[in-house]
Amino acid sequence: MNRRRFVKLGLITTAGVSLAGCTHFFNQGAPEEKKSPEKLPGVKPHQPAAEKPVEHGPDPGIPQREFGRTGRQVSILGLGGAFAVARSGSPEEAAAIVERSIDLGVNFIDTAPTYGASEANIGRVMLRRRQEVFLASKTIDRSYDGTMRLFEQSLKRLQTDHLDLLQLHGVHTANDLKTALRPGGAMSALEKLKDEGLINFTGITSHRNPSVLLQGINEYDFDCIMLTLNAGDPYYQPFQEDLLQAAVAKNLGIIAMKVAAYGRIFREGGITTMKDAMGYVLSFPVSTAVVGISNLAELEENASIAASFKPLAAEELHRLERLVEPYQQEVNFFKTQW
Repeated sequence: MNRRRFVKLGLITTAGVSLAGCTHFFNQGAPEEKKSPEKLPGVKPHQPAAEKPVEHGPDPGIPQREFGRTGRQVSILGLGGAFAVARSGSPEEAAAIVERSIDLGVNFIDTAPTYGASEANIGRVMLRRRQEVFLASKTIDRSYDGTMRLFEQSLKRLQTDHLDLLQLHGVHTANDLKTALRPGGAMSALEKLKDEGLINFTGITSHRNPSVLLQGINEYDFDCIMLTLNAGDPYYQPFQEDLLQAAVAKNLGIIAMKVAAYGRIFREGGITTMKDAMGYVLSFPVSTAVVGISNLAELEENASIAASFKPLAAEELHRLERLVEPYQQEVNFFKTQW
């Protein structure tokens, strides 16, 4: 685990005061200033970000960062569309989680057609609060026609007339990428939807192979990328090295997922708190960290952690990685088993 890795990524190089390539981007001042958008380390946006692209509840609390070069800001904690939000048997509970997350200042919501009842549950809230969030979904289909069908279905379930972001979902192999990018493939559909104003931005996701995502962002001018990131990541096919560096250099919106590895990152003698799990991820130059929620209590805890977040020094990041090393294979299970 090379210290220079953190420096190259623009991480804190001393205890919370020095950043590679720019000044300290986390506001350490009065509490109310935490609500202002944060600047990503080492990244200069191509255009000024909108000062207030969305409306918030009475007390946003959670800091925001620029979403790459898009001119939008997103909360550093994003709401994942799986877990409780995806349950078909409890739409009221799912809607309550979505409602409360927006009240707490979470303005980034990520979902997908493959997440059970997630889109429909989120749609119940979007009827009233669509303008308050940055809404993202995905397509698992690699064809033009299939992607168009999925997109139309997503709009109906989400009860909206547009998406802020549509992503190629789970692009794990070079052949998968090639199929999506070829003429008549899924990207042709995303381009048409973007031209027609039905989506604002395009993205690509994978939890398995960083080299495929790197190839993807080198071959196509995506607006954002969703990648896995946690303290076990450096030990096997790390997303936080070449891929994350390239994404920062291209000024992409960067969405982190698998923050807690479905709970497998927590272990006695290892990482034991969500504060450490989230603190590790948010200390990297990501725009937002998407976290799945099981209940309202978890949401409140995660929102509190995000609201009080302070970046970790490189030494602390190393310490968390060393804690995970004995069970890193379990933490990285999704890179080999899914």
